[in-house]
Amino acid sequence: MKKFLLLLILNSAFSIYNSFAQSISGGEIHSLAVCSDSTARAWGLNDVGQLGIGNYSPSNVPVQVSALSGITTIAGGYYHSIALKNDGTVRAWGDNDYGQLGNGNNNPSNVPVQVSALSGITTIAGGAEHSLALKNDGTVWAWGSNDAGQLGNGTNTDSNVPVQVSALSDITAIAGGGWHSLALKNDGTVWAWGSNFAGMLGNGTNTDSNVPVQVSTLSGITAIAGGTRHSLAVKNDGTVWAWGYNQYGPLGNGTNTDSNVPVQVSSLTGITAIEGGYAHSLAVKNDGTVWAWGYNGYGQLGNGNNNLSYVPVPVSALSGITAVAGGDAHSLALKYDGTVWAWGANGWGQLGDATNNASNVPVQVTALCQIETGLQQENIISSLNIFPNPITNSTIISFSLIQSQNISLKIFDVNGRLVSTLAEKMLKTGENEIVWNADEVNAGIYFLQFLSGENLQVKKLIVTK
Repeated sequence: MKKFLLLLILNSAFSIYNSFAQSISGGEIHSLAVCSDSTARAWGLNDVGQLGIGNYSPSNVPVQVSALSGITTIAGGYYHSIALKNDGTVRAWGDNDYGQLGNGNNNPSNVPVQVSALSGITTIAGGAEHSLALKNDGTVWAWGSNDAGQLGNGTNTDSNVPVQVSALSDITAIAGGGWHSLALKNDGTVWAWGSNFAGMLGNGTNTDSNVPVQVSTLSGITAIAGGTRHSLAVKNDGTVWAWGYNQYGPLGNGTNTDSNVPVQVSSLTGITAIEGGYAHSLAVKNDGTVWAWGYNGYGQLGNGNNNLSYVPVPVSALSGITAVAGGDAHSLALKYDGTVWAWGANGWGQLGDATNNASNVPVQVTALCQIETGLQQENIISSLNIFPNPITNSTIISFSLIQSQNISLKIFDVNGRLVSTLAEKMLKTGENEIVWNADEVNAGIYFLQFLSGENLQVKKLIVTK
């Protein structure tokens, strides 16, 4: 049996420290993360505003992206960044020479701008100079550079607004390479389009395509990733397959020969996640370890030396990893505890450890998401109650909305780590009841966060068993 005590904090500041990272991404020479409070952080090179902080100064520690909230996913291109909001819209910032910000012009922006005419988006991906989005109807949309057909709309004309990728439906995942794009269908097949000089489309040719073509001999795929000039996929048996450019070994098959059809990465099983960099690749095993292969001139393989490897090698001293990300010559990993680790090139601070020194072993990103947030009380709701009290298995959180609101209702632990998402949607007047199964948390102190736009209310919740 659990007992709940709900305390309303009025006319006082409530501070959350050590907020955790929830997702990560790498740009060419910058890095990105989403914090558990749904804000974004960026660090590294900022010459065209890719950090989104309103200026052009680089930073070797994480800085908060301006005027962004409600973020669920983030992605990096070469010199631009994109973020997905919990309302299904997309924001972008940084370089815009080819329209990769998708806002109808070609002007760079050092603060986030909204991508035009996109809604219902479930995930995003960044290419070198183009961007991708997957809609909730299974269609794919793209914008930016299109010289090699990487927008997939049957033309080679750049677009500064989203265009639909031709003849693709039932898509469940997308990935951006340098100048090519990838999509995973719900039947486990993989489709690719764009540049193909090294065989990164995987269809047995080296001919570019401005419409999607099926990757040869692949089925049962569960995850995909794009490197700058190579592509990766995980099969449902936990093996990894790769194709494209292989001069430095990013295909991981023990050779340095390009392949325009998928080849199996050597000696890897039990893989749950993959990512590609410029000429290196990363994978997470189901035991939480990370493996890397390919070019290693800056230590981006993270194994304590700078020797390239044509086969996977374990990244040093990393465990409990849930996700990885690749930059041009640096790598990132997200740990189960919400900390982020980085290794490789660091000339512009892309490792985020407050130095500009390269590292061939993982270093912890400094002060990531460690924030103090003064939460201003707003009259978003007129009442909030939890009942029954005590409860046996679930409880009802009821409230009275003054007006229709696009809200997010979440529960955090005392460290600021998200433990439950109760609602992230438009609630109309009269829709005033959320059921929460409190069996998903242990006894302790929690905070119920009610977010509407930029307005926050926080309730302190004590759960005892």
